[in-house]
Amino acid sequence: MSELRALTGARGLAAWAVVLYHIRGSIAGLPPRAEAVLAKGYLAVDFFVLLSGFVIWLTWGPRLYAQGMRAVPGFWRKRVARIWPLHALMLAFAAMLALLLVASGRHDPAFPFAELPLHVLLIQNWGYTDALRWNDPAWSISSEAAAYLLFPILACTIDWRRLPAAALVAIAAALLIGLHVVMRDQLSLGSDIPRFGLARCLAEFGCGTVLAALYLRRPSIVWPAIVGAVALAALVAGAPETATVPAAFAALLLLLALTAGLRGNPLETRVIHYLGDISYATYLSHFLLWKAFKLVRDAGAVPGGMIAAYLLLVLAASIALYHLWERPAQRWVNAAPLS
Repeated sequence: MSELRALTGARGLAAWAVVLYHIRGSIAGLPPRAEAVLAKGYLAVDFFVLLSGFVIWLTWGPRLYAQGMRAVPGFWRKRVARIWPLHALMLAFAAMLALLLVASGRHDPAFPFAELPLHVLLIQNWGYTDALRWNDPAWSISSEAAAYLLFPILACTIDWRRLPAAALVAIAAALLIGLHVVMRDQLSLGSDIPRFGLARCLAEFGCGTVLAALYLRRPSIVWPAIVGAVALAALVAGAPETATVPAAFAALLLLLALTAGLRGNPLETRVIHYLGDISYATYLSHFLLWKAFKLVRDAGAVPGGMIAAYLLLVLAASIALYHLWERPAQRWVNAAPLS
């Protein structure tokens, strides 16, 4: 399946929404309305997860259904190569920060060495911890790792392509309704991530796989547009985001896929697409870079010039990590023999 460049570009913009979300409270002079907008940046993770299920099913679903368990080791190796080397490098960076703090007589509760093995194994958000620690954004990588373990069972058992479109829509709706039921007492999708993050990711990842099967049938863009508009209207009217945002993002994802390749699509420009290429490095590096940045500049509100310097640092680090570590490590792991 050829790349849908618009989706890669959208992933890049979503990664920067998460970056701005994490630093919003420290930007000096940021207007309250702008801060309120940036405060919703955590929802970009929900788009990430839907997109991940979508792309992985397009790439691997038919192959796993056709080849069965023979294809599973190759799938898992590809996933390990994709997510673990950069995660491990950022954990090493976090451990260095923690040791520097200890050496200087300071202690940061975000760096508990007793929990470090859970983070190395990427199982920290499987119910083993009660708070986000070490590299906070990695909680979603941990939850997606669980989805990767379960995905071959789904793909080898059920071929979404054989089900009627109405059944696929019903399954996608059931997954998102189920997520809302699980989180019905929460004010937002970002509430209590150690408790609800895994369910959030599994439901949205599963929904993404169903959307991929719907996309292959090339439905009219009218239907996802209607679903997205209704979900947004309900959100504005006061419906909880647990019941509306995942549906809105699911509709947006399907719309982006169906309109990918159209001439003049801004998400497919070279710069935006490249931001998508390096988005995993942006996502995993920015939080720890911000902690290091704040350690060097020990202050509350950060002026605009320093914020710009930090954003340039994240961009430069993302480029370097992508080309010098992430891609080479993927090639090395994928080239290693399976037996």
